[in-house]
Amino acid sequence: MISSRVVLCGVDGSTTSLRAAMYAAGIARRERCRLVVAYVIAPGPFEWAVMGGGGLLAQLRAELSRTVEAEVRALVEDCPGTVTFVSRVGRPTDCLSAIADEVRADMVVVGVSRGWRRRCGVSVAAGLIRVGRWPVVVVP
Repeated sequence: MISSRVVLCGVDGSTTSLRAAMYAAGIARRERCRLVVAYVIAPGPFEWAVMGGGGLLAQLRAELSRTVEAEVRALVEDCPGTVTFVSRVGRPTDCLSAIADEVRADMVVVGVSRGWRRRCGVSVAAGLIRVGRWPVVVVP
């Protein structure tokens, strides 16, 4: 039984993540494989303290997810294979790892992290590389 190849791309709406989506779409187009684009929203540190804000936060997350999905779909519209968009709430490294396992990804593509996370070595890319189950491509 021949399994189809899958490229997973993690996006968050940043410039580097959109570059990663374009790179992943190019790989999927050239290799004729399936592209899965994952949008992971990290929960805020004090979300639990907002009384009655659960519904509003869910609406904001859904709207943000739709906006990012529209941007990504515009970037990858020339990809001949199947493009699937997945949205989750949680820690980006954990969610991307879980999604990669679910879709049996052959490769994970992410954009380079900016700011203090990168300098401290706690970036999403570094976390995925530490997990070590798939090749990870980090796009600048």
